[in-house]
Amino acid sequence: MTEVELTIVLRAVIAALLGFVIGWERNVFRAQVRARATALAATTAATLVALTQAFYPDETARVVAGVITGIGFLGAGAILHSSSGEVSGHTTAASLWAMGAIGMAVGSGHEVLGILLAFVLYTIIAISEWPLLTRLTQYWAQRQMKAAGRQPYQTSPESHAPDNLPAAK
Repeated sequence: MTEVELTIVLRAVIAALLGFVIGWERNVFRAQVRARATALAATTAATLVALTQAFYPDETARVVAGVITGIGFLGAGAILHSSSGEVSGHTTAASLWAMGAIGMAVGSGHEVLGILLAFVLYTIIAISEWPLLTRLTQYWAQRQMKAAGRQPYQTSPESHAPDNLPAAK
């Protein structure tokens, strides 16, 4: 195995591990897409970009555009509409798309950037589950409702994540 091939495999493995971390978080919160799908999206993006840069450098922009389109298509499949009109899966779709970008960063040789971006992504996704932020959000919503002269809306504990809000009609 050549040094270029070893580098591509190493980048793919890093992207896969980052994808598993983000996918695991989505799995914990019962999202439609599991860790394998997120890891596969990141790994594929990293591999395609690394291969293209190594063997077809003039085609990199075209491959990047194809990866973005393909991951966007996968993300669109993660967004679901229920029979009641409720829409869910936006965070999962966005995390797939972001992991595609992180995979491209890793595949292009920016492994540290990919790791840092995955940390930022994880923080963004998990922030809605932090109890302090949930309580602050509820407090501000109740305060705004009282200021408007309406009865505050009481939420159930499992409806704190943005994906679980009822759709506007």
